[in-house]
Amino acid sequence: MTETIEPAAGAPAAEPRATTRTTRAAHRRPPRAITVPVLAALALAPLGGHRTDLRRSRPQPPRAAARRALPAPRVRHVFLVVLENESFDRTFGPTSPAPYLARTLTAQGALLRQYYGIGHASLDNYIALVSGQAPNEATQADCRTYAEFRPARPGLDADGQAVGTGCVYPARVRTVVDQLEAHHLTWRGYMEDLGNDPARERAACGHPPLGGTDPTNRAEPGDQYATKHDPFYYFHSIIDDTARCASHVVNLSALRRDLMRVSTTPNFAFISPNLCDDGHDAPCVDHAVGGLAQVDRFLREWVPRITESPAFRADGMLVITFDEGLESSACCGERPLRGQAHPPGVNGPGGGRVGAVVLSPFVAPGTISDRPYNHYALLRWVEDLFGLDHLGFAGARGLATPGPDIITGRHATRGTGSTTR
Repeated sequence: MTETIEPAAGAPAAEPRATTRTTRAAHRRPPRAITVPVLAALALAPLGGHRTDLRRSRPQPPRAAARRALPAPRVRHVFLVVLENESFDRTFGPTSPAPYLARTLTAQGALLRQYYGIGHASLDNYIALVSGQAPNEATQADCRTYAEFRPARPGLDADGQAVGTGCVYPARVRTVVDQLEAHHLTWRGYMEDLGNDPARERAACGHPPLGGTDPTNRAEPGDQYATKHDPFYYFHSIIDDTARCASHVVNLSALRRDLMRVSTTPNFAFISPNLCDDGHDAPCVDHAVGGLAQVDRFLREWVPRITESPAFRADGMLVITFDEGLESSACCGERPLRGQAHPPGVNGPGGGRVGAVVLSPFVAPGTISDRPYNHYALLRWVEDLFGLDHLGFAGARGLATPGPDIITGRHATRGTGSTTR
């Protein structure tokens, strides 16, 4: 049976309207009552009206000021599930091994048919999703040795890129979660199987030793966690504070408890299944089927938990996508990092067409978008929703993000989906 997203209770009944301010002295006219449309406009305003900006002393560029002035949907909780290594045609085609993802969930929300990964192999895509950093020779090889990043030049270039090669970025390279904390917003990375085998990786900030071999390159029975699918362990800005790292990067099991209340649900939740449930392995080390069929089983369990949670029903958005496809095409004017021996896709300009599904009370069921997006565009979209600056290639000039083609700006109703090109 196809499931549908029900509008959350108490959804605003009217679209926000522009209001004007008077310059007359307050004593000349008694204050007027705030009308319902004004309240609706306030409810749909972007987050962070009063926020601490780490770069407040710098003048804001015109495009940032314009971005913050536009009305935005009231999305306060973003959930991102990243799966593994599939092409759009196989995942969403007529004979898909994942009918729950390909049919049921696309009927409930939006299907982005022209969504692309940004590189090969896995790790560079995960890093791009949280920092906007482009693939380098080490991240393209999934950093089997957990090595320090070696800069080819000091600082960041004009595109916000750390030029060089290596795995663990210096503290000056920020991530979206550093931005969120600076704006008094919350986040967590939920990693399936993290810490299941303490001899393999610790549960508390259990990254490999710097300079050492990553012991999670292969799954083992009972622990199929992979560091290369956990982007937060590749930034000194996160791992250098062990207590902060341990409290924010946790086992997936913690999500069940966190979803119970709005107050315990993070504003940004990054969800990484294990090497079996994300479709990477087929068959799996524990003899499970793996592949897209396993993906479907994982989503059938976890998507209802997320979409039925109080935070999602009030103002949530769930994005489900894949790190990379099976070829190396690209979109959106993707550019390589300077000084690298290979393009981002090793044999081509990008990570291939993978597709994405978006569920939200603000997304009309059955929506289809054929506008091109990639991982940098998704990061930029998340930053825009929370009123943050753009990191790395998420700040590329002209990079489009999902907008009215996906988000309606109000609680959507059944049967209002559309196709956008």
